[in-house]
This record gives sequence, structure tokens and C-alpha cells, in this order.
Amino acid sequence: MEQKIVVTYSTSFKMQVIEDIERGRFSMNGASVHYGINGSQTISKWLKKYGKNHLCPKVIRVEKPNEKDQIKELKNRIKDLEFALGKTQAKRVLGDCFLEIACGQLGTDVESFKKKADSQRFITDLSNQSKP
Repeated sequence: MEQKIVVTYSTSFKMQVIEDIERGRFSMNGASVHYGINGSQTISKWLKKYGKNHLCPKVIRVEKPNEKDQIKELKNRIKDLEFALGKTQAKRVLGDCFLEIACGQLGTDVESFKKKADSQRFITDLSNQSKP
């Protein structure tokens, strides 16, 4: 079994890294490489912890008005499809329950009923294919 190595950094080391980023000596990625800091979120966590959020890179998304509408339409489509899927699953569960009840009243088990129905369907399909 491999032993996991946990690296902890002193407060003074963290402050030195933050200071280098603040002065523009390194970007967050540059500091990580230079100081050998592993973990993609390590430095950003330090920046937040020590109130230097303004040094964290910001992601700004610019989109056209029609893109916003497309996203809204797609979300609505997903919602409709999930609802339809739920209805289909509910119908299937109800069908299975009705099949169990019917088989119980006929005195047969569900699996043998399904096998018999499949074989009859196969024979019907074959006879329909042979007709011109």
C-alpha cells in the first residue's frame, strides 16, 4: 500500500508566495511551478484565506442575447424530457404491477407468461412475413 504524503506550508511561506503574486513577479500558475506547490486550488485558497481575493483570476462570460435564449430553451427541453421520462417509467412500473396481478389471477408466474407471449409473438411475426 502506498503511503500518502501530506505537505503543509508555513504561514510565512504562504505570505511570501502571496507577496510575489501581489508584486507581479509570478502568476498563480507561475508561483506554483516556481515553488513546487502541488494542487490546483492551493494558492487560490491561501489568497481567499488572507483576504487577497482580488488576485484570483476572474472568469467573465460574454454571450449574445440569442445564446441566453438558447440556454433557457435547452433547460426547458431538459425539464420536459425528464418529465416525459418519469411518466414513461411510471407507466412501466404500473404495467409490471398489472402483469403480476393478472398472472396471479391466472395462476401462472410472470416469467413463464412472458416466455409464452414471446414465442406466440415470434410465430405471428413469422406467419405475417410469409404472406405476400
